[in-house]
Amino acid sequence: VDEEEEYECVSVLNSHTQDVKHVVWHPNQELLASASYDDTVKLYHEEEDDWVCCATLEGHESTVWSVAFDRSGERLASCSDDKTVRIWRRYKPGNEEGVACSGTDPTWKCVCNLSGYHTRTIYDVAWCHLTGALATACGDDAIRVFEESASSDPRQPTFALAKAVTLHCSASVLRTSVEAEPSRKKRPRVSFSRHMSLMARAVFPVSFLE
Repeated sequence: VDEEEEYECVSVLNSHTQDVKHVVWHPNQELLASASYDDTVKLYHEEEDDWVCCATLEGHESTVWSVAFDRSGERLASCSDDKTVRIWRRYKPGNEEGVACSGTDPTWKCVCNLSGYHTRTIYDVAWCHLTGALATACGDDAIRVFEESASSDPRQPTFALAKAVTLHCSASVLRTSVEAEPSRKKRPRVSFSRHMSLMARAVFPVSFLE
């Protein structure tokens, strides 16, 4: 925002080589993440009055549609056309795990790959900041909610499918919410929009009502 309280463009980021599908801010730092048709996730921060790409996360085999930070901002989830969700963890220089870093910049490493749960493209992913649950919006008409195991190792976290909801409707757009786990109290609700067209049916985006 400038002195006259008007928005002005301060930087144009052209690090991706294909369409940019999604951007999201870090929950408590000036760090930006983006997902792209070029199969990568990129991270940006401000450096000398300009925004620069500080990390490129590679591993997905097709378009990355969405990304989401967890509550701490130390982990990032990404979902893709390759039907997987990847969890990336930030390792700072001098970390106890011995993960190599370049200079003072942290390294983001894939520590979990959720595969075999989705049958079509995963268009969106949301991370609940209340419980740590993950929700995905998939092209197979289903919303899936994953919970991290209580005994999960932070270096290699494991997630289990807690709930899968399949929707059927004739309306062009339906906005509603579902319980992540109806049998338990104080569980967050999941909000989603379901769009139908002659080309494809999909559930997206998805988000937790917190």
